[in-house]
Amino acid sequence: MKLETLGYNKKLEEFRINNNLEGFEVGRVIAEHKERYIVTTAKGEFDAEITGNLRFTAKNREDFPAVGDWVALTTYESDFAIIHKILPRFSIIKRQAVGLHGEVQIIATNIDYAFLVQAVDRDFNINRLERYLTICYSSKVNPIIVLTKTDLIAEVTTLEIKESIKLRVKNVPVIAISNQTQNGYNELKSVFEKEKTYCMLGSSGVGKSTLLNNLKGKPIMRTGTISQSTSKGRHITSHRELIILENGGILIDNPGMKEVGIADTASGLELTFNRIVELSQNCKFKNCSHTNQAGCAVIEAVETGDVDKTSYENYLKMERERAFFESTVAEKRKKEKLFGKVLKNYNKQDIKQKK
Repeated sequence: MKLETLGYNKKLEEFRINNNLEGFEVGRVIAEHKERYIVTTAKGEFDAEITGNLRFTAKNREDFPAVGDWVALTTYESDFAIIHKILPRFSIIKRQAVGLHGEVQIIATNIDYAFLVQAVDRDFNINRLERYLTICYSSKVNPIIVLTKTDLIAEVTTLEIKESIKLRVKNVPVIAISNQTQNGYNELKSVFEKEKTYCMLGSSGVGKSTLLNNLKGKPIMRTGTISQSTSKGRHITSHRELIILENGGILIDNPGMKEVGIADTASGLELTFNRIVELSQNCKFKNCSHTNQAGCAVIEAVETGDVDKTSYENYLKMERERAFFESTVAEKRKKEKLFGKVLKNYNKQDIKQKK
């Protein structure tokens, strides 16, 4: 397989040459299993681990390889490889790491487009769509909304759902499909471009694995049913994989995500809620929080119906979450800096005592 088929380009090759990496092979991470990786190269697939130096110098999770990464590696005849360096990423989709304050989890890297997948029968939630949109915008990834399981509801209901999305989400394609009848698949397939990378973001049970199997034309990912006791999808995909489609598009499948925590600067929120941001320029006070201040243009727009109330409330919730995440990151960096000073002073004192 040619590396270009996986999305390799001139910029990556220039980086490899300019950084004296000609002695290494190049591959793309296509699967991750608890810090063990599967990497595809021109020679084929290899099980891979990172070097001790790469592990030692890693400051956080973002310094480890992720699905979608291009890496410089050494391969061996036993289908085993050692990863020495991660090549520059042009996009990183990430969220807050579950249960770890101030940490992020990389979902995928070097993504051009993200399918935001929701099932219309029970999973549909515009607030969650706005969360995924914020993640995409902050990652410089183009979003495409995909509504699945349209065969389970009336056609008029599907149209109503699409219209409700367009009232709150502007300039984002919305494609409705059925994995059973494959209605809407032609429209979906038309968005794929050769050597561009796509990923799927959505909850468990929305039909991502079935969609992947149908696009590929044969079963790749195991699929599961909806739990009757919880009405939620059973977790089937527990890792990330990269697959080449017949039309040359590159698709990454991701696990269903129960939580979509915002790990973002203001940029993602500003694009998702651009109408609110525009209106905020007309607020009486520059530091208006848009909650209860007099002269707030945003509150006035909500009261007149110019801004959807539910979207406004979702914005406030996500803004609080973003601010908390940023303060947690800042506090963590402060503690790390303080610990570094203590360690440095300890080492100096230890050297003096030895003399």
